Amino acid sequence: MGRVEGKVAFITGAARGQGRSHALRLAEEGADIIAVDICEPLPGMDRYYEGATDEDLAETVKQVEALDRRIVARKADVRDFNGLRSALDEGVAELGHVDIVSANAGIFAFGDQTHAVSEDEWQLVTDINQTGVWHTAKAVIPHLIDQGTGGSIVLTSSTAGLKGTPNVAAYTASKHAVVGIMRTLALELAPHRIRVNTVHPTGVATDMILNEATFRLFMPDVEHPTQEQAAPIFESTNALPVPWVEPVDISNAVLFLASDEARYVTGTELKVDAGYTLK
Repeated sequence: MGRVEGKVAFITGAARGQGRSHALRLAEEGADIIAVDICEPLPGMDRYYEGATDEDLAETVKQVEALDRRIVARKADVRDFNGLRSALDEGVAELGHVDIVSANAGIFAFGDQTHAVSEDEWQLVTDINQTGVWHTAKAVIPHLIDQGTGGSIVLTSSTAGLKGTPNVAAYTASKHAVVGIMRTLALELAPHRIRVNTVHPTGVATDMILNEATFRLFMPDVEHPTQEQAAPIFESTNALPVPWVEPVDISNAVLFLASDEARYVTGTELKVDAGYTLK
């Protein structure tokens, strides 16, 4: 029997990257999946990296179904509470319940000192990374309480949610806010046996990190920096000799927090950071 056999997991930002990885890892261990993603370009973000697409979400569906698990996938924007709640409600109606929540959807904007960040960019990052997490919790908590069977909510923060990070003010502020949301929810929901925790990755090998714009943040004098050139610099920020971790490394942490192995773990910031926060 899998470690989350018979459970249903609600995952935001599930079209690719960490979100898809979480869906597959939980499905491998027996969970059915409710997957949402905006699958549309976001204003101004194309100067950093391309967003997920309908095809990406369809690929997540294909891979989960190949594991012989059920999946309900919907396009939904975490900034739109009513749309997000409708997508979740459709998934619960089809799959019967929800037990695990991965509030994973987020964006990474960077490169400007705090005073130079535009109003629009600050608001976009805040709306997705902070308010989107609140919307996810707001949509799912009534289901978890009404079911009366407990549950696990895992919010994706970052190493930038634990320490200051130059040139990524909006992102850093939003990821610190996620920790505050987690700590508050952990206290509020404990009487219902609903556990709430955060995960804090270092750089993860996804499109969000492995792109020229991110490499240029660390190599501003190189016109077209490559992954090969950037890897030693990224490695120097971690204590362990690795430039970045793989999505499955974060998924394994999410799986642990979602499983009964972590039945008494709540209010915890779980770092999967290769020692980044030690330096």
